[in-house]
Parts: sequence; structure tokens; C-alpha cells
Amino acid sequence: MAALGWLTPRRRSATARSVLAGEASAEAARKSTQEAAGTTEEPQFPVHGDDQAAAFFDLDNTVMQGAALFHFGRGLYKRKFFETRDLAKFAWQQAWFRLAGVEDPEHMQEARDSALSIVQGHRVAELQSIGEEIYDEYMAERIWPGTRALAQAHLDAGQKVWLVTAAPVEIATVIARRLGLTGALGTVAESVDGVYTGKLVGEPLHGPAKAEAVRALAAAEGLDLGRCAAYSDSHNDIPMLSLVGHPYAINPDSKLRKHARRLDWRLRDYRTGRKAAKVGIPAAAGVGAVAGGTAAAIAMHRRRR
Repeated sequence: MAALGWLTPRRRSATARSVLAGEASAEAARKSTQEAAGTTEEPQFPVHGDDQAAAFFDLDNTVMQGAALFHFGRGLYKRKFFETRDLAKFAWQQAWFRLAGVEDPEHMQEARDSALSIVQGHRVAELQSIGEEIYDEYMAERIWPGTRALAQAHLDAGQKVWLVTAAPVEIATVIARRLGLTGALGTVAESVDGVYTGKLVGEPLHGPAKAEAVRALAAAEGLDLGRCAAYSDSHNDIPMLSLVGHPYAINPDSKLRKHARRLDWRLRDYRTGRKAAKVGIPAAAGVGAVAGGTAAAIAMHRRRR
């Protein structure tokens, strides 16, 4: 029997290291079994059935290639709302924004004033109807499929999804409806008896104003911002992204990319081409839509110098 002593379990207390080794081995075995079965313990996101969660998407270069306001302007120009020199000016403002990568307050003011002067005196219903046509003509083909899929994932999970943009709320609402989203938060232009006055109600929905709009909507809807998600390409939207528990940097500019990496935010880039990734402008397919007007504007600017 002594020869069989090696079969008898020895009574020995486990050391801290042996306990750690045993737990690690058990965990590895459990994970291996889960992977073989095609399952993991990673929490699913978005969470299905979470009615206190929602998603907020910036529009320009996040959901859509380029600026919605510029595409809208092209459609209005086609319908003789303004003259060629106004289109060239509008294109130059867009070129500055895209190439400089900075939303200069002076250029933003000029762009806003131009847009307001164009719609002044027109009926809100007229612009809404035209917006439907312009979406089909210039915008539908410029929706990023990757971002659209992210929005659809939230919808499929039973969550509400809003666009949050500095673009006019009428344009944003058309886009949201066409994409099957819940609705849109956008800049509100003043109207009296259904006619645009050429003024804004407050300020453009930009930067910190977006965060305030999301905060107000979340309070009204009974949302838990810690369970919500937000998506944007611009460092100007860091206040909005910082509000939620699930911030995403989509096609990020350089400042947002650095900020997102520092805070371990999730990143997605649906652009193609090294230039687009470096300077934060749409890839060649997106640039083609505005190349003509932009080139003309730059040429005009050079002649003035």
C-alpha cells in the first residue's frame, strides 16, 4: 500500500500564487468554451429594450459627406433663388472651412448671413417641399453607409435616434425622415405667419449649443445620458460627445482623433484615401460634388489679390 501512497491527495494549503494560477486556468477554460460556442460575455451595444438610452448623430461629414447647407444651396441655385456670384461666395466659404479645418467665426457669420438672406421672404412650407427634392438630387447618395448602419443598430434596438446639426432644422428634419430616424435638432430660422424673416431664433446650433440641446431633450424624454451614445467628426462637438456614456469619433478631424485616443473613445473612419484622413475633408467621391463651385471661388479670390 505504501507504493500507492502517491495516489492519496496531500493535505497542503494553497498559496496565493497557486490560487491565482487556478483561477486563471478556470477563466481560460471558460473563455475557450464560450469562443467554441460562438458566445462571449462582452455586453451588447446598443442594448436592446433600453428605453432610457438614445443616440445623437452630428450630420456634416458624420452621417453625410460634405455640408448639408452647401448641398441645399446648390439646389436653391438650380431653382434660381440666387445668382452665380452668390454661389461662388458660398462655395468659397465652404472651401475655407474644409481646407483650413477650422470653423472661423467670421466665415461662419458670413455663411449664416448668406443663407438667411437667400430664404428671407420665402414660405417655410415652400422650403420644406424643395428640401425633399434636393435630398434626392444631392444628398441621398452622400450618406455614409457605415454611419447609417450604426444609426440603424440603435433603431433596431428600439432606441430613438436624432440628428443634431447646425444646419437649418427644416433640412435636418427632411434628412432624418428619409433615413427613418426619430427626428432632428437643428438651427431655427425665425418665421412670421409661415414666412422667413431672415433672422435666427437665438444662435446656430453649434458647439456647446448642441450639448445644451441634447441635455434638454434628454431631460424631456427621460433619458439617462450615461446610457446614450453620440457620434461626430468634429472637435467642436466634444461638449456633446462628453455628455454621453458612449461617445464615438466618426471620420474625425485631427483634434478630435487625438482627444478620442487620449480618452479611449471609439473611433470609426469611413473615408478613403490618405489625404482625407490627414486633413479631415471628404474623400474624392465627396469632393467631386463641390469641386466646380469651389474652384471657381478660389480663382475669383486669387484675381482679387
